[in-house]
Amino acid sequence: MAKVNIALDAELVVEVMVLAGIGSPQDAVEAVVRDYIARGHRTEARAVSRDEPQRTGEIAPPEPPQG
Repeated sequence: MAKVNIALDAELVVEVMVLAGIGSPQDAVEAVVRDYIARGHRTEARAVSRDEPQRTGEIAPPEPPQG
């Protein structure tokens, strides 16, 4: 995989290291970025537009009442 070098504020990196509990600055930032991407994929998988069942021909269960 290709590598990219970036410059970040040292205080930001230290805070990421503390919050992630990871001793290496590179590993800590990489873990945060991977988690961010994984959350985005999970959100995309869960978010289905209201017209998705009509578009695909599938029947969706009714949504619970909001209140």
